[in-house]
Amino acid sequence: MKKSSTIFLQVVIVLIGIVALALLLWEPQIEGVNAHATTLSEIYFDDPFLALVYIGSIPFFAALYEAFKVLGYVRQNKTFSPAVVKALRTIKYCAITIIGFVVVDEIFIMLNHGDDDAAGGVFMGVLITFGSIVIATAAAMFEQILQNAVDIKSENDLVV
Repeated sequence: MKKSSTIFLQVVIVLIGIVALALLLWEPQIEGVNAHATTLSEIYFDDPFLALVYIGSIPFFAALYEAFKVLGYVRQNKTFSPAVVKALRTIKYCAITIIGFVVVDEIFIMLNHGDDDAAGGVFMGVLITFGSIVIATAAAMFEQILQNAVDIKSENDLVV
């Protein structure tokens, strides 16, 4: 892969992280529950759902960091290394952890919005869960393929 392609993809990952962080900080101020809050402490510290969302965003940013590292290894021609396999394994675990946090958030929505229409929040949770499942599956598949390649490479290095 060309160095310019990996640098471009790393820039895209950084931009995704910046946009996600900006949305995490901006959205609670316009959300229905917190729209009429007067202080920042009312917005960010009185809503347990937001605490769950912020804690659940940690694996997302960790996965972005690991993807950034993978692209760095690819740029250095270290694609078939144990470090890449470890990074892919971490991405897989992060995606699975995100699914767990989304399930807890969905339960929280269902319990607190009993009679209200919570379809929008549930749909967003389904979308995030689906995306996380796709990422976890792809990371697991790439992890297995690269692990086999690393094993073959190490065997060939021993023979030569």
